[in-house]
Amino acid sequence: MALELSLLVWSVVLLFVHIGSQGVLLTREHGSRYNAGPRDEERAPGMFGGRAERALRNFLETWPAFIALALVCGVTGTSNGLTQTGAALYLGFRLVYLPLYIFGVTNIRSLAFVGACLGLALMAAGLLLF
Repeated sequence: MALELSLLVWSVVLLFVHIGSQGVLLTREHGSRYNAGPRDEERAPGMFGGRAERALRNFLETWPAFIALALVCGVTGTSNGLTQTGAALYLGFRLVYLPLYIFGVTNIRSLAFVGACLGLALMAAGLLLF
């Protein structure tokens, strides 16, 4: 299996880490009864739950591009140094983005986002140039 496809599978694990973090933090802030219930009365998330929620939304903004690029690599057999490096950068930076966001590390968090986007750009370049 191409490295890009393996990293795509790991990105699904990261998705569940995002969802789990958000769930755990919201449960801690509002209690399990509220979080497991129908949430008829909407409550604003607390600081950490809100950050986890926003980090998840941010992940979901770039993840479709990663999915598409990784699948194109796999389907076309176009796995090369640029696509592999780009996929590794994307997943690595997205992995560190979550704790940086939850703990409020602003500037480095923004660099992690840019690094992940650079990874996507490298993947696209590797597909377009080779």
